[in-house]
Amino acid sequence: MAGHSKWANIQHRKGRQDKLRSKLFSKLSKEITVAAKMGDPDPEKNPRLRMAVKEAKGQSMPKDNIERAIKKAVGGEGEAYEEIRYEGYGPNGVAVIVETMTDNRNRTASNVRSLFTKCGGNLGETGSVGFMFDRKGAVSYAASVGDADTVMMAAIEAGAEDVESTEEGHLIWCEDSDLNDVSTALEGQLGESESTKLIWRPSITTQMELEDMQKLMKLVDALEDDDDVQTVTTNFEASDEVMAQLGED
Repeated sequence: MAGHSKWANIQHRKGRQDKLRSKLFSKLSKEITVAAKMGDPDPEKNPRLRMAVKEAKGQSMPKDNIERAIKKAVGGEGEAYEEIRYEGYGPNGVAVIVETMTDNRNRTASNVRSLFTKCGGNLGETGSVGFMFDRKGAVSYAASVGDADTVMMAAIEAGAEDVESTEEGHLIWCEDSDLNDVSTALEGQLGESESTKLIWRPSITTQMELEDMQKLMKLVDALEDDDDVQTVTTNFEASDEVMAQLGED
């Protein structure tokens, strides 16, 4: 389906990540600590931790930061975080899923609700937009690892479901429960991935024009700036022209 790379763009905007590097590292550290607390502190024996460490490395997070986050869990330090998902609607009825990790459910709920309201959206009940998405594993590689056929063959052998190859790179999809096995198999054939994570893949999309996209980006940026928010995903669909104009803002 057209639009995957466009909506994925909302999670991978390099400019904002560079500007908010310390905030990004804080979110990655939180995921590493929670993953290590929930299972074995050895990434090789803990699939969730392994993926969290892999994602951190892909974002150029220093090794010391990664080790410190794991030691926090081993030493029993850090807050007890609760994972909560919020669902709602943005401009033009676009679906928005917000994943959070919080030590204060009331604070997070209040903040998320307020941001939706301020930015022209509406926070809904759990499940209100989730049916428009599928939970999938996504592994991304740079275009330089090989051509589309090479990556497709590697993906098939690894047990993946689908591959999207563009000039910018390769995005390999799999069942959420298969992500650890698929990413490990791919690593053996294609080397270290740029990103390995569980994400919400839209099965139904909402077409957006420039004005609505500008409003949506304000909502997404505001949500991503909240310390309790880990990820924001939407189901927008936009033309190349709209995305180009948006990039000029």
